[in-house]
Parts: sequence; structure tokens; C-alpha cells
Amino acid sequence: MSGVQKPPALDLPAGQWALFLDIDGTLLEHASHPDAVFVTEELRGLLDNIEQRLGGALAFITGRSVSAADSLFHPLKLRAAGLYGLEHRLTPNGPVGAADTPADIAALADAIEAELDDGQVYIERKGPILAIHTRAAPHLLARATELVERAVAQLPQGYRVIPGNAGVELMPLEAVKGGAIRRFMETPPFAGRRPVFLGDDTSDENGFEAINEAKGISIRVKPKGRTAATYALDDVAEAIAWLEANFEVSRVS
Repeated sequence: MSGVQKPPALDLPAGQWALFLDIDGTLLEHASHPDAVFVTEELRGLLDNIEQRLGGALAFITGRSVSAADSLFHPLKLRAAGLYGLEHRLTPNGPVGAADTPADIAALADAIEAELDDGQVYIERKGPILAIHTRAAPHLLARATELVERAVAQLPQGYRVIPGNAGVELMPLEAVKGGAIRRFMETPPFAGRRPVFLGDDTSDENGFEAINEAKGISIRVKPKGRTAATYALDDVAEAIAWLEANFEVSRVS
């Protein structure tokens, strides 16, 4: 963790905070398949309360699509940036800019799926993003990463490879969580507030950098090695406990 410390207690009124949250690995424990995760009523209620107390300045910043996040947390609907910022919904009931699936990405997904077809690796097609989940087959992570890195040379310029804790993703260069956070921070009710971002993976590092630039509070959950985050929490349970402790009425009113 390179000396990263626990985050401090929040010391400003609710109206001065903006909260950004990754989902998988931060609010929910990872599962072998993205659809296998489960949202409790307690977590849904906590997020609903926080959203109200912050006057709407709460948004998911996730690799999932916005529609997938909505389905997972139904009936709760929050502001969200999906697909690492390729999708945005700036208001809970507003429109979502959809991301199309390029033909070359679809063909590449078919080829990698055939190469890794052992029933344990899950190939997730998320518009212009291709995610390979190897949590159920960690011995195939190196092979999956090799295939994706090799595929970059076959695609038009503008793609990058993001290795993760239990998988690897191929995505457009413009798909960055930091960019999504900056966009929210330019719009009400986020504008002018001090931002907080909780994330757990390599793809969240760009978001931590954006938060640090804004003099906010960046927190990595379950950090491994070096991180741009200023603070760290050990696991999902500790992340939930920190949110509960710091966004209860006595602290944010």
C-alpha cells in the first residue's frame, strides 16, 4: 500500500461534498460472473439516504452500463457514468447517451471467446468495451491478457488494455473514469463541491488522479501495490462502514 492511510472523517456540511462510487469490488464483493452479485436492501437504503442528504450529488462511476447499474439497484436510480464514462446520465431520470458496438470489437470478442472456451472464462461485451473475466479461472488471466494485448495491434488506433485484479479489458482511450468525474463536477449539483471517490481496481486510478487534482478525497478499497489514491480501506465491508459513519445525519447536517 506504500504507506496509504485510512481516510479521515468528513468535516464539512453535506452541501459541500460530492460523492462518486465504483460498484464492483467497492460496494459489492466480486463474483465469478457479473450477474451473480446481489444488492441488499440495507445498501440500497444507504445510497438512497446519502443521495438525499447530498442533494443529489452522488453518482456511480462504473464499468457496467448505466442500464446494468439500474437493473442491479432497482428501484433506486442514481446519476451515473457507465462504461467508464462512455455513457452518462446527469440526472436520475434523464437520457443516457448510448455507446454502439463497433464491428471490429464484436469480431474480436468472438475470436477471443473461441480461444478461451473452457466454460470458466466469461466474455462480457459492453458496446465498444470488451471485458474478459477470469475470476473463476485465475490460471487463464495471463493468457487472456496476452490475447487482448495482441488484439490491440489489429484494431484502429484509439484503444488501450486495462489489466485488472481478475480479468482484463479492452476499451477506447476516451473511456476513463477521471473524465467522467470531471464532467459531473462541471454540472449541478456537483459543481463547487469537494469530491470523494471510492474505487478498487486499476481502472479507478485515473479517477483517483482527477479527484486529487480537485483536492478531494480519493480512497482505494483493497489496494494492491502502488496507487494514486490518498487513502485506503481494507475491503467492501469497511467501505460500507465508512460511508455509513461519514454520511449519517449527525455528520453531514
